Amino acid sequence: MNEKVQIRIKENGSIRVKGTVEIIDADGNVIETKSDFSLCRCGLSNEKPFCDGSHKGKFEAAEGLGK
Repeated sequence: MNEKVQIRIKENGSIRVKGTVEIIDADGNVIETKSDFSLCRCGLSNEKPFCDGSHKGKFEAAEGLGK
C-alpha cells in the first residue's frame, strides 16, 4: 500500500513535504530526496529546489497561499 504524502504550505515560508516522492528536473533527472523535506517557494534559496531558510524576513506569501 502506498503511504499518503502530505504537502503543507507554511505561512510566508516553504512548502513542507512529508512522504516518499520523486522530484524530476526539466532534463528528466531524478533529484534525490528524503521522506521529510521543504521546497523553496521564494526563489532565494541557494539549495533550490530545496529551502535553506533564506526566505526568513524577506518573503511574504500571496493572499490565500499559506498566509
